[in-house]
Amino acid sequence: MDIAPEREDIADMPARRQWFGDRRVLKRIVLAVLALVILPYALIFFYVLPFIHPVSTLMLRDLVLLRGYDRRWVSLDEIAPVLVQSVMMSEDGQYCFHGGVDWAEMRMLVEDTLKGQATRGGSTIPMQTAKNLFLWNSRSFVRKAMELPLAVSTDFVLSKRRLMEIYLNIAEWGPGIYGIEAAAQHHFKVPASKLTRRQASLLAVSLPNPIDRNAGKPGRGLRRLAGVIERRAQGSGDYIKCIYE
Repeated sequence: MDIAPEREDIADMPARRQWFGDRRVLKRIVLAVLALVILPYALIFFYVLPFIHPVSTLMLRDLVLLRGYDRRWVSLDEIAPVLVQSVMMSEDGQYCFHGGVDWAEMRMLVEDTLKGQATRGGSTIPMQTAKNLFLWNSRSFVRKAMELPLAVSTDFVLSKRRLMEIYLNIAEWGPGIYGIEAAAQHHFKVPASKLTRRQASLLAVSLPNPIDRNAGKPGRGLRRLAGVIERRAQGSGDYIKCIYE
């Protein structure tokens, strides 16, 4: 009387094995995705240590593609203050006052986007640092959604000085040129500590598009932008206290 059910169970065994096998594969995929999501947050704490010199995803890409790159890590004390001032005035004037994201700027960006108007990037230095360290370069809502909590976490865990030091040492300033020391040497043949106000402003305004904007060979438009940033940097005392106080 029990023979028929036993045969039915035997017939179902391959399907069950496949079902359990598919579950194991799905579980591994979910765990791998979770690990990738959590890893950047763990690395942020690791990057608090001053002797750790992080690399960006673009630098890793260049290594994988066997291109190589030039990056020479320097401490913030080895970087001319005029460069820090210029980068802050060009990239993130409220750097010392927000918690990783400039929400007022972000709100205006969203409103302009909904109206169909052309918008600026709206990225703060913590957002750019998080993107450079952990994410990819193309613009998308998915990347931006991942970037925001990473930027807030980065700004919360790292001091403003350490965050700025990391940013200036991983930012791209030309094909295969990463970090301010390599950029200063490449474009002006001087160390980062010896940059002039004009050189610093040219490097700062080239950051949004360092492939097309050559700080060492600026066109008229780039020189004009650099002049604006140079004047702003000269009056930036109250805006950089979190770095030099």
